[in-house]
Amino acid sequence: MRAVDFKRSKSDIWGKVLAIEYDPNRNAELALLMYEDGEKRYILSPVGIKVGDRVISSEEAPVERGNALSLNAIPVGTEIHNIEITPGKGGQMVKGAGSVATVFGKEENWVLVKLPSGEIRRFNPKSLATIGQIGMVEWKNRIWRKAGTIRHKGIRPSVRGVAMNPDSHPHGGGEGRSGVGMKAPKTVYGRSAVGKTRNKKKHSNSMIVQRKGGGKGL
Repeated sequence: MRAVDFKRSKSDIWGKVLAIEYDPNRNAELALLMYEDGEKRYILSPVGIKVGDRVISSEEAPVERGNALSLNAIPVGTEIHNIEITPGKGGQMVKGAGSVATVFGKEENWVLVKLPSGEIRRFNPKSLATIGQIGMVEWKNRIWRKAGTIRHKGIRPSVRGVAMNPDSHPHGGGEGRSGVGMKAPKTVYGRSAVGKTRNKKKHSNSMIVQRKGGGKGL
């Protein structure tokens, strides 16, 4: 289990890339850094970074791939990843293989970021983000080849409710190829499976400027 430095809390100290490594716990590769004080840490490996490159987390850092800066120090149009929602908490968004977000604009007290989903969201200007796109861009085109590979990832098979017995799922039972047998589909727990289920009063929803697909935020 490799501990990844999502916080990029080692400020103003240059780190040299010693190796690009595979991590069985995630779909992105990791870059092993050796800092000038001798400490080693893993970070998510961005596209184009290679052994021997130097990166830093600093307010005065150059806007180059692998460097971590506050959002207010990153120019509009720059590609970023590993974005903090709460300053100091560590990166929480855009951390998967091939993921990339873009600094979309700046307001008086917020920085607008366009996420991979197309959603545009406000972020605290003091939140850290790392420059560049995460590597392993080709991951989305991977062919799994066999079910066992998915099982090794901890993902179990998904069985249709209509294929179950009526005591196992609201859609179950019937003779032959029957439908769900009700006006609207339900979950295995009997709740409605259609329509919006998100909490409309969730605080973070107020940070959404534009939802994915072009819908307006709340």
